[in-house]
Amino acid sequence: MRILLVVYDNDSYIHWFPQGLAYIASVLRNEGHEVAIYNQDLHHYPDGHLTAFLDANPYDMVGFSFISGYYQYKKALAVSAAINRAKRRPLYVIGGHGPSPEPEFFMKKTGADVTVIGEGEETIVELLRAIGNHASFAGIKGIAYRDGERIAINERRPLIADIDTIPFPAYDLFPIEYYRLLRMPHAGNADFVMPILSGRGCPFTCNFCYRLDEGFRPRSNASIIEEIRMLKRDYGITYIAFSDELLMSSEARVTSLCEDFIRENLGIKWDCNGRLNYAKPEVLSLMKRAGCVFINYGIEAFDDVILKNMNKALTTSQIVRGIEATLAVGISPGFNIIFGNIGESRESLRKGVDFLLKYDDGAQMRTIRPVTPYPGAPLYYHAIEKGLVRDCEDFYANKHLNSDLLAVNFTELSDEEFHAALFEANSVLLDNYFTRKRTSTIEQARTLYMERDSSFRGFRQS
Repeated sequence: MRILLVVYDNDSYIHWFPQGLAYIASVLRNEGHEVAIYNQDLHHYPDGHLTAFLDANPYDMVGFSFISGYYQYKKALAVSAAINRAKRRPLYVIGGHGPSPEPEFFMKKTGADVTVIGEGEETIVELLRAIGNHASFAGIKGIAYRDGERIAINERRPLIADIDTIPFPAYDLFPIEYYRLLRMPHAGNADFVMPILSGRGCPFTCNFCYRLDEGFRPRSNASIIEEIRMLKRDYGITYIAFSDELLMSSEARVTSLCEDFIRENLGIKWDCNGRLNYAKPEVLSLMKRAGCVFINYGIEAFDDVILKNMNKALTTSQIVRGIEATLAVGISPGFNIIFGNIGESRESLRKGVDFLLKYDDGAQMRTIRPVTPYPGAPLYYHAIEKGLVRDCEDFYANKHLNSDLLAVNFTELSDEEFHAALFEANSVLLDNYFTRKRTSTIEQARTLYMERDSSFRGFRQS
């Protein structure tokens, strides 16, 4: 069959490599299907261009994947409208973290024929075999589909136990020369960046997380290293952004991976998502030796009561020890803090601001966003139970209008007080960031002129 996979434009200058679609493209191609990629992201095509493209180019299926953000939801509606207007509209399949928790709602909104729920590599292959054989969709696990006037939701598909069996993403179908220009913390101007997955899932269950997969399934060290070597050889990649939810899933796992990186002399920079429970000096030192330059930590709050309320399985003492150990070995930490979970107050927000100021290393602009209870997250269903959200329609139409604005208020503050508190907090953090930038830039000027710094390359915005 002829398959078109759509990569949407999120208005970024350089977009993140669409890993999910690249995995799907790989398994479909291995099944003998003809796969093409529609890069709205690279070309910034208007949505109408997709309609004209489908009119001019016949396909048997068009696939579109997206996550739960307010922008992504609106984009999904616009892209879907463009597909549905096509005179040669093919079978329309959607997937991703956006539609998976609420497939019926999204199928009604997008007009899609099928939703792939959760992990898609095995499901999409079985779906296309059924289409080719003119067979019923009723027995295909992991999908919702139109059955006459109703939408049928089938049983969930078990997770792929051995994810080493999944082929590498179909990199050659994508414009890697574009995607590798992505900038990550401590990537130099000459670095080429590419994200890869070291595993799937997470062993923790934070109440605001909308992922559907239970547990953590790591790839083997050998498979990860093979993919890195291929990316270096074929695309000149020098920096790997590990994009899975949690590379630091245990001390033993991180230690084993880093020892193999060092043994194999990979010679790459890399960053990852980390867990402060496992940020021990000896582990971090090994990560540094293996090429790690940045660890993005999900701190979320600097208050033990709030951390317990969100089921973070983390304490403020662990946070402090882990951050101080990370800075001590020379790895830059990312500090992610959100505000507005159950029990939050101005006081818990102030603690978060004080923490960010104390440990800021100037590597990133630090701001605090409100917590958003995305469909699929325990916090979303708590909001429904408490009458704070009616349903998915209410969430997207009335609540989640911007990721930096309050969607659902779980605090005792009024909405006006909530936004005023965030404004005050972020004003302090932004003032700190730009003061540091001003100071460091003036120091650049001093060393240039007073010490005749011949290595100076011009005042550049970074």
